[in-house]
Amino acid sequence: MRLGRNLYHLTIGAFIAVLALWPQVAPADPVTPERIAAALAKLEALVGDGIVSWDSKIADLDPAFRLAEAYPTSQLTIRDLFSHRSGLPGTAGDDLEDIGYDRAEILHRLRFVPPSSSFRAGYSYSNFGLTEGAVAAAMPTGKSWEDVAEEKLYRPLGMASTSSRHADFLKHPDRAALHVRVDGAWAAKIERDPDAQAPAGGVSSTARDLAQWVRLVLGDGAHAGKTLIAADALAQTHAPLMTRGRNPVSGGESFYGLGWNVEFGRHGLSWGHAGAFSVGARTLVTIFPKEKLGIVILANAFPTGVPEGLSDSFADLVFDGAVEQDWVNAWDGIYAGMFGPVVEAAKATFAAPPSPARPAGPASAYAGRYANDFIGQADVSSAGDGLVLRVGPTSARSYSLTHFDGDLFLIYPDAEMPDRPTGVSFVVGPDGKASTITIEFLDDNHLGTLRRVAD
Repeated sequence: MRLGRNLYHLTIGAFIAVLALWPQVAPADPVTPERIAAALAKLEALVGDGIVSWDSKIADLDPAFRLAEAYPTSQLTIRDLFSHRSGLPGTAGDDLEDIGYDRAEILHRLRFVPPSSSFRAGYSYSNFGLTEGAVAAAMPTGKSWEDVAEEKLYRPLGMASTSSRHADFLKHPDRAALHVRVDGAWAAKIERDPDAQAPAGGVSSTARDLAQWVRLVLGDGAHAGKTLIAADALAQTHAPLMTRGRNPVSGGESFYGLGWNVEFGRHGLSWGHAGAFSVGARTLVTIFPKEKLGIVILANAFPTGVPEGLSDSFADLVFDGAVEQDWVNAWDGIYAGMFGPVVEAAKATFAAPPSPARPAGPASAYAGRYANDFIGQADVSSAGDGLVLRVGPTSARSYSLTHFDGDLFLIYPDAEMPDRPTGVSFVVGPDGKASTITIEFLDDNHLGTLRRVAD
């Protein structure tokens, strides 16, 4: 791999604040801090130009957007969305993206998601909340977010290999592929198109290009002697707004600003962000503003703690002259603890059906069309001796149903965790027909139950 030439997909919160870092990464479902960096830099440029302010109301910029409740909808600002204090649950919209909906439809359907906290009272990292903030900020220009990103950030910084469009990534022959572990070995198995959430995690770039972005941040918005982003607009992104608790490895106090983690750790103040696509990529940026020092790490595999481990080791060498401990091993443990237990718990839950297992009903009991406002339509139909579930626009995703017990079936929807089972359950009425279906992997926000609308 040639440093600075291979093109990566980026997923970093801080890049949105000043641009997105993106090695091909699929939305990391269990990981919260991710993919914000790209939108931020572009938005900072809009704020610096006076086109919008951090406190511009979304209702003024994008009147069609709605949250579940009227008051937050009327008061919601760009600052709220970039600091993840809107009340939107962290996974809101990720599930719709997984089954094939585009950006416009996902943002429209966020109105059906109940809040996870009171408005401005809780922090919950939301990819599509931030995406809405960025899209709304671009609306006064009459241009798409992707065009604004290129015009305001990539082109002025000379980032010729950087784009917010997946199609541009695919045009480059020298690009990194997503890797997941299969039977103990790393393999490029899955492709990921992040255009739906591009502001929060859809930038492709190189190490060389990203070095220019880091210089812009360290230069308080100036690059090559020119001011590209107003220093005061940029400075607001680094003010701690929401508490995130302590760093799980170093123990440093961690806060969230606007697209940046703000941390007070063993080497003093740092700004940073990590990101991942759970189907095979990791990104990390760490900046020490006082020392004018920054490091960006891109990796095309997930989940591992290598990026954080390398960054912490680098900081130790710079500040102390020696690496304090095996940081890679420490961070590997954190990521293993996030995913391993989830898979094992699911396997244990469905390790074996009750003995004796209750038989399934006839296929006609389950076959039919189901719907709700958030998920849309789900179709269950016979296929050979079994059943198939189809969800998403034009039934884009299909899953074979394996009977487990009674009216409970299993599917295996996760490309990055293909051996993790999840349930699909039906409620069958006195007429012998299922009245509802609950799709567990779409039920994070209690919106995975759909009612029968047709046979």
